[in-house]
Amino acid sequence: MNVIKRDGRRVPVQFDKISSRLEKLAYGLDSRHVHPSAITQKIISGVYDGVTTVELDNLAAETAAYMTTIHPDYAVLAARVAISNLQKQTTKKFSEVVNQLYTYIDPKNGKPAPMISKETWEIVQKNANILDDAIHYDRDFNYNYFGFKTLERSYLLRINGKIAERPQHLIMRVAVGIHGDDIDSVIETYNLMSKRYFTHASPTLFNSGTPRNQMSSCFLVAMKDDSIEGIYDTLKECALISKTAGGIGLHIHNIRSTGSYIAGTNGTSNGIIPMIRVFNNTARYVDQGGNKRPGAFALYIEPWHSDILDFIDIRKNHGKEEIRARDLFPALWIPDLFMERVEKNEDWTFFSPSEAPGLSDVYGDEFKELYTKYEREGRGRRTIKAQKLWYSILEAQTETGTPFMLYKDACNKKSNQQNLGVIKSSNLCCEIVEYSSPEETAVCNLASVALPAFVESDDKNCWYNFEKLHEITKVVTKNLNKIIDRNYYPVETARRSNMRNRPIAVGVQGLADAFMMLRLPFDSPEAKELNIQIFETIYHAALEASVELSIRDGPYETFEGSPASQGLLQFDLWGKKPTNLYDWDSLKEKIKANGLRNSLLVAPMPTASTSQILGYNECFEPYTSNIYSRRVLAGEFQIVNPYMLRDLVEMGLWNDSMKNHIISDNGSIQNLPNIPQEIKDLYKTVWEISQKTIIDMAADRGAYVDQSQSMNIHLKNPTMGKLTSMHFYGWKKGLKTGMYYLRTQAAAAAIQFTVDFNSASEAGSTTAVLDKIKIKKYLPRNSGKVEDVEVAIPQKTAGLSETFEKLKVDENVPYIPEQPVEEAQEPEKEVKKVIVEPVVSVPAAPASGETNEEDVDIFNSKVIACAIDNPEACTIPEQIEEFKEAFAIFDKNGDGKISPSELGTVMRALGQNPTQQELNDLVNEIDSNGNSMIEFSEFLTIMARQIKEQDVEAEILEAFKVFDSDGDGKISQTELVRVLTTIGEKLTDAEAKQMLEAADTDSDGQIDIEEFARVLKGK
Repeated sequence: MNVIKRDGRRVPVQFDKISSRLEKLAYGLDSRHVHPSAITQKIISGVYDGVTTVELDNLAAETAAYMTTIHPDYAVLAARVAISNLQKQTTKKFSEVVNQLYTYIDPKNGKPAPMISKETWEIVQKNANILDDAIHYDRDFNYNYFGFKTLERSYLLRINGKIAERPQHLIMRVAVGIHGDDIDSVIETYNLMSKRYFTHASPTLFNSGTPRNQMSSCFLVAMKDDSIEGIYDTLKECALISKTAGGIGLHIHNIRSTGSYIAGTNGTSNGIIPMIRVFNNTARYVDQGGNKRPGAFALYIEPWHSDILDFIDIRKNHGKEEIRARDLFPALWIPDLFMERVEKNEDWTFFSPSEAPGLSDVYGDEFKELYTKYEREGRGRRTIKAQKLWYSILEAQTETGTPFMLYKDACNKKSNQQNLGVIKSSNLCCEIVEYSSPEETAVCNLASVALPAFVESDDKNCWYNFEKLHEITKVVTKNLNKIIDRNYYPVETARRSNMRNRPIAVGVQGLADAFMMLRLPFDSPEAKELNIQIFETIYHAALEASVELSIRDGPYETFEGSPASQGLLQFDLWGKKPTNLYDWDSLKEKIKANGLRNSLLVAPMPTASTSQILGYNECFEPYTSNIYSRRVLAGEFQIVNPYMLRDLVEMGLWNDSMKNHIISDNGSIQNLPNIPQEIKDLYKTVWEISQKTIIDMAADRGAYVDQSQSMNIHLKNPTMGKLTSMHFYGWKKGLKTGMYYLRTQAAAAAIQFTVDFNSASEAGSTTAVLDKIKIKKYLPRNSGKVEDVEVAIPQKTAGLSETFEKLKVDENVPYIPEQPVEEAQEPEKEVKKVIVEPVVSVPAAPASGETNEEDVDIFNSKVIACAIDNPEACTIPEQIEEFKEAFAIFDKNGDGKISPSELGTVMRALGQNPTQQELNDLVNEIDSNGNSMIEFSEFLTIMARQIKEQDVEAEILEAFKVFDSDGDGKISQTELVRVLTTIGEKLTDAEAKQMLEAADTDSDGQIDIEEFARVLKGK
């Protein structure tokens, strides 16, 4: 059997050479678990006579990638094989590659078609020796397989379809494109990027150093005018931006509503939906950067616009096609007044901007005054209950994940650009908040800092290197500032805006990875403190770098009059005090004296593609799953959380049964009784973390984020009540972006269909040994936020009702009682996931002058949407249809009301014989408007109340099952102590006996379900 080498020679296949090559590439990997010989054995079965060495390398890489589920180091080995293959097919010297790209001739027309700008080519040729010598090609081998494949698919430049660049060439090209002939800065940027401390955003990686070096990611476009000329001028601008890889946020508040008068034609307007469909087709036609990414536009509108109800539904899968635009992303720019009226269940009036001008031009008290003035003057098109519109918004979000939610007042009041004018929209991903107008298209250049790169350790301890983070952030800030001057602008309005205001966006990726490397559960106090310290460091470093640039080059043109010019930084606008990590007072004085070079600095963005390149989790989000599929051209691969995989391998728990169990449980390890709680806590997925924690952490870092942040909300089973409560919690916490996408969990993931469920059920049969993992102690940096003193707090013995309170959890957070080892080793016992939700209750009102907003569980607070005027919001649409059918059984004459006589007819048919007075009493008990009839809204209210009562009983029963581990219908003292111990309550036998006796009303020494329910209901 022969193999064809790269030079065309045919030679016999030598499998020992394949093994030897893989052995060399496996340097530094865990030899206990990575076995190159196993890859060779699998390759043998795929070899045929005449196979090329390139095909052999691809087969070896793909085989190693499929083995990533055995150990994460296989992904590194797969990448090394693929990159070694690429290096054999490409020219080594950077200067020679640049020359090939610059002198490229289009074979179809014979004309020069340079892929590199003349300036870049000249700089590289002039400094060829320095730049060639500066490149470290071994750093290519630090990418994992899927990161490399992402680069290969979209980022590395090609000649005639064949890849010409290596990853290190790309990084050097980007550095030269940014810094030009400043060779010291070029090499500094190259080294830091190649060491994976940070990465620039995709448009910068695509275009830096090319003939059209459009390196900006985000553009915020204003609708030019409410006219044919204005609309189509705006459309052209969006097309030109999308052509050069820019994502777009467009505000359309000023476009007149359906039916509005058109003076020029004496006709009436068709409203915003037909116009939106034109933009939709443009987004489909003009993709980003020549088929590198689909075109993407987000459209922003305020909720007073009278076409709002059609707008929020544009991405729905059903409905008339002529009112759908599924390739656009609807976003709401919400004034506080709307949220207040939803909360109070008040009326909300819709307007056409042509008949009620200026509403988008004001915010805060000015908006309220103008809005209520127009209401009094009768300019409104229609008035409905605010909660009715709110319900429509939530319904669309549940179905499509959109519209996005941003709060207009928070975005304006907390902006350093508030001196420019009213900010009217964000961008495509809801993290860029900048002023735009018909004359100025706001622009932002992005880069993300790789947070795991600053985790350091020795043999015993681990810590976070804030000094290095500070240093790198300053470099990133200066790079982004340089891009403003060297960028190609597709439209003049973008160049004008960027030169005047000079905003940039420093983001992050891999926050969840950093937490895991430091062994901090995402929702732990230590992680929450580190979250604040990281973003405080980034904000301080970015400001310090911007001051230094301002001293050298002068402040940005519109600095005077900004909050920063008055000594007000982002945390001041939030009303918060920073920690003592940095000397903020002296920095403020420097800013007032010297100005800033950039108006805005920090905006954590999604990092969807670039985090794949570096191999980290997206931005600041938790992991969505501990095992998932990733598709590349070579096929679909299963990816396992590498940190969890290492731990399970070290504990001797990782095998096919364990893998299948995790897949069958949607990527969760919480239901495996043989995994220690410390490991479960560390590897919670986003579905198992309270969304209150996600919002709290967003608000904590918000004081150091002067733009906004792309915060998704993840709910397993969204209901209108949960969504409402979550949105209001975020609004009251002061967030600018209340929600980017609403993410929900599919009932069954596609990956589950490949699972051997018999094998999965065996995963819990091996007991874990935590001691096998070498756990290093985390050394936190004391920032003065928390006193470094331990205070002894006297403990009181909890009663049973207090114990149940500890079991109440936020949405997405299951409670799994810790099983004794003997029980965990009995395979016939099914391990069930028990989700204990709170008993529905209204939190007590705070004392005068106090607030308990942050203490109330957001999913246990009063559900605003469940007012009598909008009972539909308590239920899902399917339930409403069922209730309508039930209502129709009573409503014999179809008049939309149930009379006492109609109620009597149905009750008698069911074998009951009520008197007329009893019927009247029944109707009057439900009748809320005094017409002696039951209308559908009243019927729905009583049904919703009944469902709630049933839910409470179900919750109590589920909670009872947590205690009653042997299923005999009674809770013994032993069972009580077991559950209390798992949640941190250490009781003496006497205390446990006292607690049991307090609930045991029949004195049989055990607690039955009736006694348990009585305690929980406080009876």
